[in-house]
Amino acid sequence: MRLDKYLKVSRIIKRRTVAKEAAEKEKIEVNGKVAKPSTTLKEGDVLTLYLGAKIITVRVKSLVLLKDELMYELLKEEKRP
Repeated sequence: MRLDKYLKVSRIIKRRTVAKEAAEKEKIEVNGKVAKPSTTLKEGDVLTLYLGAKIITVRVKSLVLLKDELMYELLKEEKRP
């Protein structure tokens, strides 16, 4: 699944256009590398998002939307210095 679509479907970012813009501005890393909106994700990938005053790190658990279950595991959430 594409990075921008995953961020929207998993509800990490509310709109796909916002997810696409964040990736284009190099605010998202996949496994430590800057990612484009079209980057293909797989289970186990680690995403780091630099959003506003927060740095969020999550691990992809599932690429399929499951009822009452998160598609990601929150590893770390911190404020930027």
